[in-house]
Amino acid sequence: MSAHTAQTELKLVGKLILEGEMVCESGLHIGAGKGSMEIGGADNPVVKDSHGRPYVPGSTLRGRLRSLLEQATGAAIPSELVYLSKRKGQEVRIHQSDRPDDEICLLFGRNPGRMEKVGGGDLDGNLATPSRLSVFDAPLVLESITPQMRESLDDELTEVKSENAIDRITAQANPRTLERVPAGARFKVRMVVDVLCPEDSVLPGLLVQGLRLLEDDTLGGGGSRGSGHVRFADLKLSWRGRDYYASGAAEREIASGADTAGLQGKIAEIGELVAAA
Repeated sequence: MSAHTAQTELKLVGKLILEGEMVCESGLHIGAGKGSMEIGGADNPVVKDSHGRPYVPGSTLRGRLRSLLEQATGAAIPSELVYLSKRKGQEVRIHQSDRPDDEICLLFGRNPGRMEKVGGGDLDGNLATPSRLSVFDAPLVLESITPQMRESLDDELTEVKSENAIDRITAQANPRTLERVPAGARFKVRMVVDVLCPEDSVLPGLLVQGLRLLEDDTLGGGGSRGSGHVRFADLKLSWRGRDYYASGAAEREIASGADTAGLQGKIAEIGELVAAA
């Protein structure tokens, strides 16, 4: 439980740097939108960088972690949700509260201004707080697409999965195709948690909980149909205190070559580092 109050003062204590790899256990589809469809291509292409290489946007990974943590902590109920968008067919609802000890809002930030509650009424966003968590775009590790994989992919970096939707009255099949990054592909991930007060020592544990939840859930589209199973591997966690930036002090390595279970075992050490800073 967070010990934050409305009087908690924010001043940089240090930063936690988390780096490693996200491994695709099944094909991964992060959609690029219909505007990027190519002639003869898949109906649902994946997002690619300027070099034509698939990547995972930081906003996608961050948003999925947030949604899973909202569900896990009981924050995804109407009384705890507000509208980001009310456009018909494109409604966006997220958790936000005005409680100073709300760990979801502390880790992911809190929008200022008045917002409409899903359960009715308005939320006066006077208690704006900065996001502690930054999630960077995750580029594809090209070497993870092996020559053998490329041979079966016709020298491409992605695969095309064909699916059928069956009309329940006529039994007519309506084929569709989904572009995916193949199983076995790896992406380099980097996340930074800003620790702005001693009370923030509980937030890294919340992030690790989100990573573990994601490993037993899905990322991207087609999750209920077999896509989007990922795991995190070869994780390195480092602490850079304020003196790292002010005077060039050395960083402190907390974990190396770890999985998410290994990170969870280091949560107590993180709290000790923050308390000693």
